Amino acid sequence: MSISERSRQVLREIGLNTYEIDVYAALLEGGQMTAMEISKKANVPYSKIYDVLNSLKDKGWIKSVEIRPTEYYPTPPLEALAIAKIRLDDKYSIWEHTIAGELQPLYEKQELVEHPDILILHGQQGVIAKLEETLKKAAKEIVIATPEFAKTIVTDAQSFMEVLQKTRVNIKLMVTGKAEDWTCLKSIAGISELRVRDQMFGGGIIIDGKEAVLFLGEEKPSLVIWSNHAGLVRFAREYFQFLWDSSKKI
Repeated sequence: MSISERSRQVLREIGLNTYEIDVYAALLEGGQMTAMEISKKANVPYSKIYDVLNSLKDKGWIKSVEIRPTEYYPTPPLEALAIAKIRLDDKYSIWEHTIAGELQPLYEKQELVEHPDILILHGQQGVIAKLEETLKKAAKEIVIATPEFAKTIVTDAQSFMEVLQKTRVNIKLMVTGKAEDWTCLKSIAGISELRVRDQMFGGGIIIDGKEAVLFLGEEKPSLVIWSNHAGLVRFAREYFQFLWDSSKKI
């Protein structure tokens, strides 16, 4: 088939098996066909072809024309993907209901205590050292929200800048104040977009949605923490996106 191994892997992750992928690829290549034609083109045993076709129809990846013999054609890939997303969202809702209704009460009944990793950082050098350590772990994304009081950490800390320059991942940087004071940062390799807003309460750096160094305060940082607590980091990432969407591109 003409589709790449990468696309095949994505289809497997979505929930299609090998025969289903071969049949869908054959229909993308050959257009509308009968079951016999699909069986030959996709090299799927005829004894299994109707099971495969019915499964693909149920999952929303193909449709049929009710003529004799029945012919099948592919659903547009993005449309099929949207259908798959709805199915997964529905599954997630069921999983969440079951977990919340049965497993969470067991956890709470036993009074189990969660011990997330949270560190309070002291001093600028301690903050920069932890930032450098965290940045080096980045594999996909770094998002940075820099209030006025954190400007010196971003612009003046040479070691921090060097680590950021060497990082080869997608970087989103949001700053406060005057846009012209920050344009020098646009040359940093990896920064995909630089945005500015009038003010923000606190700021921080989030790595791959897994770890965060957070600055809390208005005119100065009253507290700087590092955490990989899933709930805290997810909240910080969602709050960053909220501020990002209402900021101006430089």
